[in-house]
Amino acid sequence: MKDDPKGAVIIGASAGALEALSAILPRLPATFPYPIFVIVHLPPKKRSVLAAIFDLKCQLRAIEAEDKEPVEAGTIYFAPPDYHLLLEGRAHIALSSDEEVLFSRPSIDVAFESAAEVWGPQLTAVILTGANHDGARGLAAVMRSGGTAVIQNPSEAYAQAMPEAAMRACPSANILNLSNISTFLQNI
Repeated sequence: MKDDPKGAVIIGASAGALEALSAILPRLPATFPYPIFVIVHLPPKKRSVLAAIFDLKCQLRAIEAEDKEPVEAGTIYFAPPDYHLLLEGRAHIALSSDEEVLFSRPSIDVAFESAAEVWGPQLTAVILTGANHDGARGLAAVMRSGGTAVIQNPSEAYAQAMPEAAMRACPSANILNLSNISTFLQNI
């Protein structure tokens, strides 16, 4: 591990994720001091190209997470298809093939709950566009642990169900337009 990150960011998205993430991740500077974990609902039997796409677009390194992967600041970790992304303390990522949650593996709720246990008040969690309710329960867990919750403004989301469910679960969360989320993350 090149350093000991003092905080972390976790992002959950589904339908419309590529566009939403493209408005946030490339705007983060190479000096961004936290690891970023990205959970996107993906078809289970298809290879994901998200990490490769964002590695080319971003100033930060973007990779698909592997089991026992060390966690480093300034790296974007994408959950691979058909695996839940969990954290083993602040040092390593763990992948799980446990049951789907809300028909999803990777599950945003599972990843957010794991990150909340590890990072507590040093965690910032972001819910973006999506067509189901995955992420609302996990975002509530982040808030209970003292972390910061951010939700994409549903009125501009490709699919509103996920941000709307997150707003119902976390009415005091920060509701931001996509154009403001990267600035918010840079100021944490």
